[in-house]
Amino acid sequence: MTDDSNNTGRRRFLVGSTSVVGAAGVAGASVPFIGSWNPSAKARAAGAPVRVDISRLQDGEMLGPIPAWRGRPIFVIRRSEDALNALNENPDRLADPDSEDPEQPDYAQNEYRSRRPGIMVLVGLCPHLFCSPTPHITLRPEPFDIEWRGGFFCPCHGSRFDLAGRVYSGSPASRNMQVPPYSFEGDDVLVIGVDEETIA
Repeated sequence: MTDDSNNTGRRRFLVGSTSVVGAAGVAGASVPFIGSWNPSAKARAAGAPVRVDISRLQDGEMLGPIPAWRGRPIFVIRRSEDALNALNENPDRLADPDSEDPEQPDYAQNEYRSRRPGIMVLVGLCPHLFCSPTPHITLRPEPFDIEWRGGFFCPCHGSRFDLAGRVYSGSPASRNMQVPPYSFEGDDVLVIGVDEETIA
């Protein structure tokens, strides 16, 4: 004669454990599915667009933490009116003041090297040996340049760039810093890696 209470307990245990294992299987299957909605590390390295919020970026600030695109740091700076006015005070100090070498998209070949004068977007690498220059955004004399008007200084080899990423004459770097392709979604979202012209 069988004990119904034992059988009922076993049934409940089997149903419960089967449900737990089934739920774990569904969860395990859904994680990679949901994860597939985000660009993989390989896709990001290949150049998947990166969206960053610049709504809190104030005049004279650089966005932090520094975003990366294609494994390279991207400097995003909001330039003040004083910084914009200082850009072309002394173009004779610059090796390529008119950005004639193709280090930027066509839409950034202007005196600001940007789509919007106030927002500067640069690949944060020195074209000399690909060190990462240090931002010195404030318009004040610096130990490496008593006439400093803001920009980037590479402490590795001494290359200097203004706040448009243009290289100073006499620097080890022979080219301006690179401007990556980028666009805006509204006023506050910067999309690095996609030109507005290519958005479907």
